[in-house]
Amino acid sequence: MKNIFVGNLSFESTEGAVRTLFEEFGTVDRVNIVTDRDTGRARGFGFVEMRNDSEGQSAIAALNGRDMGGRALNVNEAKPKENRAGGGGYR
Repeated sequence: MKNIFVGNLSFESTEGAVRTLFEEFGTVDRVNIVTDRDTGRARGFGFVEMRNDSEGQSAIAALNGRDMGGRALNVNEAKPKENRAGGGGYR
């Protein structure tokens, strides 16, 4: 399983359009475009999970810098989410 970060998406990008783009390189298990929790508007980045690591690497190599919706995509392997310390509130 390859988890891929996709940045610099246009705010009008849909999960279907991103899925179609990545399916050129193999099986896509999941697409998640991150949205603002208050407005519901896309935040300009998302994640794609591809079943096969080599297909994921091919997609990263081919799609990084490719134009989609007038913007050059930033595509690379997603880094694991870091554990962050709790908020800075009062104790």
